[in-house]
Amino acid sequence: MLWTIAVVLLVLWLLGFGFHVGGNLIHLLLILVLIAVVVQLIQ
Repeated sequence: MLWTIAVVLLVLWLLGFGFHVGGNLIHLLLILVLIAVVVQLIQ
């Protein structure tokens, strides 16, 4: 589940560079998901 959310947010983040969709919110969500993935990998 976490991996699916991370992949979806990554795709939206990459689309945001091309089409300027989502603004700063998508960047904040991406950072939060990356932190969650790192914490899960450490545990």
